Amino acid sequence: IILAIKPLGLEYQLTPGWKIDVTNPTISEPEENERLLHFKLGQSIGYFTEDGKVTNFISYPYKSSISKEYYTFYSANSSAASFYLPSGKKAGTINISGFPMIQDNRLYVFLPGGSSFVQCREDGSKAWEYSGTVPITAFDSSKYGCIAGFADGSVCEFAPDGTIIQRFSPGGSEFPVILGAAISSDASLVAVVCGQNKQRFVLAKNDGVNAKIIFHEFLDSSDPYQKLVRFYNNDGTVIYNSGNLLGFVETKTGKSAHLEIKGQALNVQESGDCIFILAKDGGTYTVYMVEKLATLIGMFSFEAKTAFIQTDGNKLYVGKDSTISQLVLSKK
Repeated sequence: IILAIKPLGLEYQLTPGWKIDVTNPTISEPEENERLLHFKLGQSIGYFTEDGKVTNFISYPYKSSISKEYYTFYSANSSAASFYLPSGKKAGTINISGFPMIQDNRLYVFLPGGSSFVQCREDGSKAWEYSGTVPITAFDSSKYGCIAGFADGSVCEFAPDGTIIQRFSPGGSEFPVILGAAISSDASLVAVVCGQNKQRFVLAKNDGVNAKIIFHEFLDSSDPYQKLVRFYNNDGTVIYNSGNLLGFVETKTGKSAHLEIKGQALNVQESGDCIFILAKDGGTYTVYMVEKLATLIGMFSFEAKTAFIQTDGNKLYVGKDSTISQLVLSKK
């Protein structure tokens, strides 16, 4: 008999940090230049610190939008909406009727009718406007531009000044409609989930005037709901969902893989070599932990009415109804 010892490889572990209740929070002043994280749970939004202090808490009656830079809340028929810094100080007012959306420090307003939108300056004034007649069904933005998908199956990419860089229709389906869209951080790539019968994923490269499709695949599942599409890993990978399936595509090699999940994917957050995906199936939320292209290394589920996830370095924050928990990711 010959025996040998082989050391085990390192494995990722999630260690509980802290848990706070934001129902009746004690508001703390953040330290100078302290990094703040934002949350949205039910009809409440706010900011908190890495060590679990709530620095701002806002309850709102109808709709809201929040990012690390600004937040706003508005009613169904608002003719104007003020927006604020994380400290609660007013940053400006958007004097435009519609539905504001904030992504990082970028301010957009989707106009009544659903086929037009405005990008605003940092003071809330209108920078430029796109006026259309076809309903917008998907939208995403980055520092170098934004992308809108439409009900007729067309996709339009805009430069930061509102100039249309390219417009194309992925096609390939009996009923064309853009259900999800994403733009890379440098605006060189766009990805969409589109169509019915069959549904299709398309990855396209900005080729100057026309979009050059560099990867596509037809999907076995098909439904009419909005889809999550997101670039990560420095735009090296794009993830999308369709039905109970997550698709992963390497943008340089075209290598793809799939992972089956329960429910619809809602959010993707990145932490080093791992990503976390939050999915919802009825009243059950599941957080999937994935590394490399599509290797599932862990998951956990919980019951909740509303939830969110967010990462900051090696820390994962999980919001559940009225609580936020910190989990520390390590490799041991």
